[in-house]
Amino acid sequence: MITKPKARKFRIKRSTSAEPGEPPQTEAAAPVPPRPRAVSATETAASTGEVPPPSEEVSSELDIDAIRREGLTGRQLRMARRVAQKHGLPATSDFDAVRLLREEGIDPFQRSNMLELVVPQAGGGQHEGAPGDMFAALESQKGGAGSRVQLPQTVPTDRETLPSIDTNPGNPMERRMREISDIQRDITRRRQKKMGLLLVRLAFFVMIPTFLAGYYFYNIATPLYATDSQFMIIQNEGSGSPGGLGGLLPAQYAASQDSIATQSYLQSKDAMLRLDNDAGFKAHFTQDFIDPIQRLEENPTNEEAYSLYKKNVKIGYDPTEGVIRMEVIAADPLVATEFSERLLSYAEERANALSEDKREDAMRDARATYDDAVAKRREAQEALIKLQVENGADPEAVIAAIRTQITNYETLLIEKELELAALLDNARPNRAKVEGAQGDIRRLGVQLTKLNDRMNSATEGTNSLAQQAVTLQLAQADLASADATLQLALSGMEAARTEVNRQVRYLTVAVRPVPSEEPSYPRKFENTILAFLIFAGIYMMLSLTASILREQVTA
Repeated sequence: MITKPKARKFRIKRSTSAEPGEPPQTEAAAPVPPRPRAVSATETAASTGEVPPPSEEVSSELDIDAIRREGLTGRQLRMARRVAQKHGLPATSDFDAVRLLREEGIDPFQRSNMLELVVPQAGGGQHEGAPGDMFAALESQKGGAGSRVQLPQTVPTDRETLPSIDTNPGNPMERRMREISDIQRDITRRRQKKMGLLLVRLAFFVMIPTFLAGYYFYNIATPLYATDSQFMIIQNEGSGSPGGLGGLLPAQYAASQDSIATQSYLQSKDAMLRLDNDAGFKAHFTQDFIDPIQRLEENPTNEEAYSLYKKNVKIGYDPTEGVIRMEVIAADPLVATEFSERLLSYAEERANALSEDKREDAMRDARATYDDAVAKRREAQEALIKLQVENGADPEAVIAAIRTQITNYETLLIEKELELAALLDNARPNRAKVEGAQGDIRRLGVQLTKLNDRMNSATEGTNSLAQQAVTLQLAQADLASADATLQLALSGMEAARTEVNRQVRYLTVAVRPVPSEEPSYPRKFENTILAFLIFAGIYMMLSLTASILREQVTA
């Protein structure tokens, strides 16, 4: 970066001697009144339109060449151009603007100061004016013995009283080369001074803080041991049945919500308090051998312990692989391993508890439905058995037996009638056979009449065999319906059990925590470099801000 020049006034080398009785001249300013302004050749040409004499043009060119050799910066030349335009001076270039302002007794590089607004008068009084009247006040004080000089004045060379050491004072080329070398040496000294100031600032704002940070990391910071572990939360996507495709489906990763919920729990204050009660988290980090920056005060609050807990327990979830990585940091490797084991057990309990309510609700509803179906089937079966006991026999079986007997007797009756008809077809039938056939027909008719009467009595009335058969059939239908309902309830309970088994979360530890033999923190070199970059960035931002503000103020 380029440091802006900070010179407030001209720096002109002081003369080797002065007139007797005169005060020595300084670099900042000389108490010599400004020389009267001479009208330049450019102004003459601009006002009258005539070509200036060659002598005036050569004089102005020599003045401009002398100003060019002073080594003014571009910013100073732009300021001179703006001030010249403000005062209405017809400058043809930036160097000409500096020349015209010097002839007017104006310093374009001097900032306004409230103390300079009070200018002493010639008679000993004071002239007080606004900033806009400062130039008028200065112009009115030209030539006065007590006036303040606004420009650094050159020391006249014709006042030297000591013998000159110049072996060839009349050679302008050698004098020019000597002046150029003096300017170069002056520029070199300025650059060296700026570089020295820059190094001082860098040392104060960057190097010293970085050295202090590195000293802390290498000599003061307590070594901490880290224990790494990795685990996954998985669920069974199979149907749970021994046959079919359910047993072929592998276990899948649990939903990302379960992993994120488990990660959030391990990073919560609840987990920190539980770890403190079980393994003494606060007591471990309040020990005296831990450095003050990483140590907890005696009897720390939960908020202070939780702030340290978040720094020393780092948990990250990878959604692409479904793996949760955990790093536990402590001042003792065995303590770090114990903390890690405790947190893994907490994570397993939390993973199982995530779907516990859902599984219990599903199984509760399925079990209630199944119990209700079993109770209804038992009631239907008891009603059927009760009807069978009260009737003593099966009404349908009795009715079927009566119907069978009627059918048999009707068949015999038809056969006897055919036999009688065959006997009567003879011219002289056997009387004994005819009477025997007629007796059989008569007896069969009587028996059929009895059977029909019995059948009618079984199918008619409130307590008939038909009514009993209908009641028995309804009881059997209720029992069949209860059996179907019980089967459906049993299938639903099996499906709920399968879904519950699928909702169960399992925590599988892929990498078990192992005590480390070497400290993992602090990372001395990396932390020192990081501190250097941070301090350098802060210094750069402050430097840029100061440069921008300085540019805005002096513009």
